[in-house]
Amino acid sequence: MYCCNYNYGSARKAIESDLLKNPDVVANDPNISFKTALWFWMTPQAPKPSCHDAISGRWTPSTADLEVERGPGYDVVTNIINGRIECGKGLNAEVEDRIGFYKRYCDLLGVGYGHNMGCYNQRPLMGTLAQGGVGSILASIYTSLLVLFVVHFAFVSYSG
Repeated sequence: MYCCNYNYGSARKAIESDLLKNPDVVANDPNISFKTALWFWMTPQAPKPSCHDAISGRWTPSTADLEVERGPGYDVVTNIINGRIECGKGLNAEVEDRIGFYKRYCDLLGVGYGHNMGCYNQRPLMGTLAQGGVGSILASIYTSLLVLFVVHFAFVSYSG
């Protein structure tokens, strides 16, 4: 539960809920799930940029990032959230499924996919959320983040 202790400990102040004492509330309470997802989406956690900054162009990859194929796009968002599980392992079904879900939401909203879809060859960012053992909590957060990302991307596309 390292990931939950780290992220939930940081998020609990921002969303005013003691996630350390009751981590299952993230999976079971839609309001807390959404607040936690939004907090995670907007908050950088060194050395990781925020998902928002990575996808909106506010994050500028370092030379070291570029050398390991990390640049702005959906792939870095996946790396931030789930890097240790999905990134740097070559082609795999888990990443393909995630990209398929993302593309489906983009199609429903009528927005483009952007560049850099898969993190197949990227080295995982240090301190990524998923480190195993969080099951439904991670799925709940990731689903909320995916929806936030697509809505954000649609907003940027329509307003830009």
